[in-house]
Amino acid sequence: MQKIAYHIETKEVLRKPNALKRFARQWDLQLMVLPALFFILVFSYIPMYGVLMAFQDYNLFKGFGGSPWVGLKHFEMFFAAPEFWTIMRNTIVISLLKLLVGFPAPVLLALMLNEVRSRVFKRTVQTISYLPHFLSWVIVSGFVMSMLSTENGSVNMLLQQLNLIKDPINFLSLPEYFWTILVTTGVWKEIGFSSIVYLAAIAGIDPNMHEAASIDGAGKLRQMFSITLPSILPVIMVFLILAIGNLLSAGFEDILLLGSNPVLRDVGDVLDTYVYRIGIQNNRYSYATAAGLFKSLIGVFLLVGANYAARKSGNSLW
Repeated sequence: MQKIAYHIETKEVLRKPNALKRFARQWDLQLMVLPALFFILVFSYIPMYGVLMAFQDYNLFKGFGGSPWVGLKHFEMFFAAPEFWTIMRNTIVISLLKLLVGFPAPVLLALMLNEVRSRVFKRTVQTISYLPHFLSWVIVSGFVMSMLSTENGSVNMLLQQLNLIKDPINFLSLPEYFWTILVTTGVWKEIGFSSIVYLAAIAGIDPNMHEAASIDGAGKLRQMFSITLPSILPVIMVFLILAIGNLLSAGFEDILLLGSNPVLRDVGDVLDTYVYRIGIQNNRYSYATAAGLFKSLIGVFLLVGANYAARKSGNSLW
């Protein structure tokens, strides 16, 4: 019995070496991780010290130590602002539209590309759909403005040729078109690049499963719903949880550039643009920090809630 106990204790010791020994054994791998850890520390954790501004009347010259503490004053001002509910409505609606339209779009593209048998056509579609991701929003917004222009804009010219409209429409000056333009442009820009992950997940599916289903008489559509989608469901759930966690991140560059017309402020002003316009441009740093902290806290609650709901299906992040 003593020998058995000794061997068990010896195995437990061998299984659980201390941290220094593990680091020494994996020194080459640890060195590869250190730059990433340093990057996260410098650009993600150290800046969190600036959250203190939300509870101060921050003065740029006095710094954190000399600025007076005001508690929740800036949060109360933010919640009492006349435009608060308009901003929250725009943020939630735009985020939901991007989630409902933009999230399934790359999944559908990946499923369709997976069924294409011509390699030349498949690679051509992939290349064309990937390219917009590498264009900055400045270029994309200029491209969209040019297409929607009332003077020689291709969209207005096409609609006039089809006799659908008589006079050109200034789309970017009409609030009722803004959300559609914003979401459509975002999907066009990111659909190809976002589909890469799903295509990689589909490529990892055992082809024998599709062959067996084909022998049993299952068509392509049945194979898609019974084999392909269930196989990539864990990947879809991970990205869905992250998307829900970023639900209040309705966008910044796209809205700032496409919604630059003051007429669109009632439908285009979201939390990020509001923080930039009121907080940064007007030097109200504490107010901007309070609004940004509110958004981050809501994002954390949404992320935890989405992960808890996904845990029931066994596809949670933790």
